Amino acid sequence: MDLTPLWYGVYKALKYTLYPLSWIVLAGLLTLLVACLPGTPRRTTWIRRFAFCTVLLLLLTATPLLSTTYIGALEMGYPPFIAASGSSFDVIVVLAGGLYHRGSLRPSDEAKDASRQRTACGAALWHQGVAPTLLLTGGDATVFRTGPSEAGEMKRWALRLGVPESALLLEEKSRTTYENALQTKAMLGSARILLVTAAYHMPRAVGLFEKQGLVVTPVACGFEAQHRPKEAWARATFFDFIPTVNALLLTTEAVDEVIGIFVYWIAGKW
Repeated sequence: MDLTPLWYGVYKALKYTLYPLSWIVLAGLLTLLVACLPGTPRRTTWIRRFAFCTVLLLLLTATPLLSTTYIGALEMGYPPFIAASGSSFDVIVVLAGGLYHRGSLRPSDEAKDASRQRTACGAALWHQGVAPTLLLTGGDATVFRTGPSEAGEMKRWALRLGVPESALLLEEKSRTTYENALQTKAMLGSARILLVTAAYHMPRAVGLFEKQGLVVTPVACGFEAQHRPKEAWARATFFDFIPTVNALLLTTEAVDEVIGIFVYWIAGKW
């Protein structure tokens, strides 16, 4: 399923309405709007309610202990992969994690850290000899397809890591995780794959790839949470309760994944 620029643009715009920062900004704007109106006892009550909601949303989404709990709940089902003796697979499939585009300051397109990390994980598996082929999947994620493919930039990184070009396959059409799975199925058929992506992204990715009939062994690459949620609470310190930007980012990633799983489940694709 290849979304038109219009629908892909709508899809990307709608995602912003689901991000925690959007909720915080909306609650803050409502507080400001009501505060600018002539004062009445009823409006004063609403100002207090909106202000309370703003602070509550900020604490729920930007507190490190809570954010690592959310992201850890997604990651805890996929412990680090250890290849069993003699085990082999058809292909190592690595999902793209984003791209930085060149501009007036950045001299060239660059794979984001998530893409580099996943590529490095895939390359390490290839060097272990668990599969003969490394498939990098991810196309041009811009609305009008005016940029480079993410898989193309990941290929450059894989070559630097010692994977020969003859062992690389590129899938450069997909822009979503569902399209990753769809295009991979079209290229490989019912293959036995090692699926490499971020640990928090693994629940959605595994469900979508298995739905396509692929035999999936997950390889979680990059854990955001240091401990499982229960242990994180037991080890919590004062600083784990101070809101931070990074905690807000982790919550955003967790919310994005949960909503993605729900939407794909409703659509019968997960």
